[in-house]
Amino acid sequence: MRFSPPVLQSLDGSFRHLKTPLVDAPPAQRDPAVIETVSAMLLDIERRGMDAVLDAARRLDRYEGGDVELTAEQIATSGDRLPADLRAAIDLGGERTRAFAQEQRSHLQDFETELVPGLVTGVKYVPVSRVGAYLPAGRFPLTASAFMTVGVAKQAGVPTVIACTPPQPNGGANDAVVYAAHVSGVDRVFVLGGVQALAAMAYGLLGELPIDMLVGAGNAFVAEAKRQLFGTVAIDLLAGPSEVAVLADETADPILVAADLLGQAEHGPNSPAALVTTSEQLGRAVIAEVERQLPTLSTESICGPAWRDYGSVTVADDRETAAALMDDLAPEHLEVITADDAWYHERLLNYGSIFLGAWSTVAYSDKGMAGTNHVLPTAGGAKHSAGLSVSRFLKPLTYQRIAEAATPELADAVQVISDSEGMAAHSATATLRTARLS
Repeated sequence: MRFSPPVLQSLDGSFRHLKTPLVDAPPAQRDPAVIETVSAMLLDIERRGMDAVLDAARRLDRYEGGDVELTAEQIATSGDRLPADLRAAIDLGGERTRAFAQEQRSHLQDFETELVPGLVTGVKYVPVSRVGAYLPAGRFPLTASAFMTVGVAKQAGVPTVIACTPPQPNGGANDAVVYAAHVSGVDRVFVLGGVQALAAMAYGLLGELPIDMLVGAGNAFVAEAKRQLFGTVAIDLLAGPSEVAVLADETADPILVAADLLGQAEHGPNSPAALVTTSEQLGRAVIAEVERQLPTLSTESICGPAWRDYGSVTVADDRETAAALMDDLAPEHLEVITADDAWYHERLLNYGSIFLGAWSTVAYSDKGMAGTNHVLPTAGGAKHSAGLSVSRFLKPLTYQRIAEAATPELADAVQVISDSEGMAAHSATATLRTARLS
């Protein structure tokens, strides 16, 4: 998440940096060693199938034999092993995400229209048949990931959704992650991690046909596997380290702004956190507040390097410049905390998801409570792409039904264009129909 020099040079307004990232590297930089490792693993799995998957599981996940699939009973009873408050929170997150996805789906309607007499066209929304979801459970088990992937796919009408999640130190799955998948409607769950999990789903090695689409976050190896498997299957998006940006003015509380920046920096030591503000006083107060809050966090060893190496604070002289700077950053998560949030909401165009007002923290979406999806574009991807939603699991299939009465105008135009291109067979498909007009 970096400013683009050409865009900065084109801005009419002025700005200045109070803090810049120490690391000047592409945010989604691809490691050649990761690429090579993933390529070798995928080739081995493609050649040797499940034997290679289990070999990788032994080497990387401490797999010691036995069935990698959880039974239906293990899935259904996963919530019984959770504290009551955690189970209730997962139930709430699943319900909120499901409700938002249902509302999105209700606005994606099949339609049919007669463009001219005899020329009927339309769209049918058809879900993909099989989805594979990767549910991370490494340094932090991302409990809400199942809501966003499994749950939203099910609300889109996907018949079969399977999931893989890496084993815990005891060799089993994380119960909270499995329970979140259960309340989201998952069909089958496998205790497999990393590249081998994605390959097993994509190549149809888990007692299912190959899946049509891979979704879900993961580490650099998972992201690279998705990139290399794209084409064999569809993917949701290629996401890098989690990002947050806050756009604030003098009315914002520096304590809350600092807390929200650190809340996303906690995802990893290379997670960018940026503040763009129209108040230098606020900018300096937030920098001081971040330094005050850091020692109080048990995850300081993660948040600290992320803020030091990838954090930034920029002061804009006016709100138009602040909005232009933020659109250039195109952050994954964008918080707006100003005296006129509505103006910024109307003006801003590039973000994965926006959080308006001081009461709207990113964590509410991260954990599934806001209902919106947290699988979002990073590294400037919000300039051209949106996050995961029910629409991503649906194919808008077009159709046309043409009557004889509409043929002369269509056929004559197709003949003219096809002849000009030298495409005789295309021309013939039209002229043969013209010849058959009654």
